[in-house]
Amino acid sequence: MSEVSEELVKITSGGTISIPKQFRRYLEMQKGDYLKIGLEGDHLVVRKVRIS
Repeated sequence: MSEVSEELVKITSGGTISIPKQFRRYLEMQKGDYLKIGLEGDHLVVRKVRIS
């Protein structure tokens, strides 16, 4: 991945955020993939998970 490791995104009124394209490409994320979202201190952490 390029040097950019963070991006500014905006939360919609429905609580949705968009994952930047370069992050989706780097993590090989596709439509329909599952993500695990959690809190670590004051950070929101998003991890790709594989459901078999």
